[in-house]
Amino acid sequence: MKIFYSDTHRRHYPPFEIFDGGKRVPYLENPDRMDQILSALEKTDWAELIEPADFGLDPIRAVHDEDYLNFLATCWDEWLASDPKVAAAPEENAFLPATFALRRSTRKPVTLLGKGGYYMMDLSACIVAGTYPAALSSANCALSAAQFVAENSTRAFALCRPPGHHAGKDYAGGYCFINNASVAANWLSSKGKVALLDIDYHAGNGTQDIFYERDDVLTISIHGDPEFEYPHYIGFADETGAGAGLGFHKNFPLAAGTTDAQYLSALDESLGMIQKFAPKFLVLSTGMDTFDGDPLGSFKVSRNGFAEIGKRISALNLPTAIIMEGGYANKALGENIVTLLEQF
Repeated sequence: MKIFYSDTHRRHYPPFEIFDGGKRVPYLENPDRMDQILSALEKTDWAELIEPADFGLDPIRAVHDEDYLNFLATCWDEWLASDPKVAAAPEENAFLPATFALRRSTRKPVTLLGKGGYYMMDLSACIVAGTYPAALSSANCALSAAQFVAENSTRAFALCRPPGHHAGKDYAGGYCFINNASVAANWLSSKGKVALLDIDYHAGNGTQDIFYERDDVLTISIHGDPEFEYPHYIGFADETGAGAGLGFHKNFPLAAGTTDAQYLSALDESLGMIQKFAPKFLVLSTGMDTFDGDPLGSFKVSRNGFAEIGKRISALNLPTAIIMEGGYANKALGENIVTLLEQF
């Protein structure tokens, strides 16, 4: 299997994030996640690592607001230039606003911190010097996988970091800055219908935002119920698309403690929808934070469960771009993702 990966992700390593209650903690979405996966892949006889191609900004601009991308590109340097304390110790700092846009409007702020609150959803989307290059590289991994899948009618894995499915058209959130899976799905959509299945523990709010009014990309997300789980404000069962996209989005919000059998039941319903849609391509947003014991999840999916999930999705027999999203039980992460990938 072709694995598209770039070490550029290491440039994005914020020194902290802010948890609920205002607690400052070490950044959970860290380079060790990739090291654990790389170590597990090295033990296989089927993984071939490849540097991604550079697709430029056009495929990303096709999904994300240009002003938002400009903010990501310039934020750190502008903040560094405006604050001598940050400039004196950049390695100890991460850009985070303290004020967020409670209700969105067409009026965009002009100050840096104002733009931060407008373009950022939460306190985990920390920006440091290497964030934007890492996000671009991550998107290029997804695009490279999509291109390989389209040209060879096969499967490929984009080992993306930072992840992407919480990034909307014009906002960052949940460790995500560019929506890698959506960029890949949109690129593939010019070649035929696409289904995008999100199996990360958290609702793919950014993906939902991007495709909610489109009927050429079917989007499905299986996740922890936002009644109790992040992102709280999106991902409910009655959100099924709008306009031309009505009926082309489906959320499966599941209860805490969801077991393998319960998860697989929702997955089977999802796969039935995909078969009915009859896409030419599948994009799989692949989070491993459904694992029993993940620090940011509450599901009880086992390693055997991941094998069965992979087996059932693979049985669709579709050209598939598998895009890495979350998963924070680092010691188990590598073996978990390899267990799923082996089914492809």
